[in-house]
Amino acid sequence: NMVPFPRPHFFMVGFAPLTSRGSQQYRALTVPELTQQQFDAKNMMCAADPRHGRYLTCSCMFRGRMSTKEVDEQMLNVINKNSSYFVEWIPNNVKSSICDIPPKGLKMSTTFVGNSTAVQETWKRVAEQFTAMFRRKAFL
Repeated sequence: NMVPFPRPHFFMVGFAPLTSRGSQQYRALTVPELTQQQFDAKNMMCAADPRHGRYLTCSCMFRGRMSTKEVDEQMLNVINKNSSYFVEWIPNNVKSSICDIPPKGLKMSTTFVGNSTAVQETWKRVAEQFTAMFRRKAFL
């Protein structure tokens, strides 16, 4: 389950590779590159840096022809290397799955869904913008 407690239920979503369609044919991606890219702040779909928080849980969905062994090794490698970004009090909080069918136009890709405390940056920014508009009685 991705939601260990009722309140922290806002997910950060990421996708890799984020490249232009024209340059994809010149670049052969590997599982280690995909694994690194999916945890990168530039590949997240929200304006929050995951390095400013810790992951409670995350799920990584790989698509394309790749070895299950290689995916598991790379995921374990990333988790061990970045262990300070994962909470230690939730065991086995990273899940990975593989679908053999690649997405249209790509040989392989990965989708990332993470429950991170870094999403608070986004909510703080929204609260500040709301407060500023509410003080001016905008849109009331």
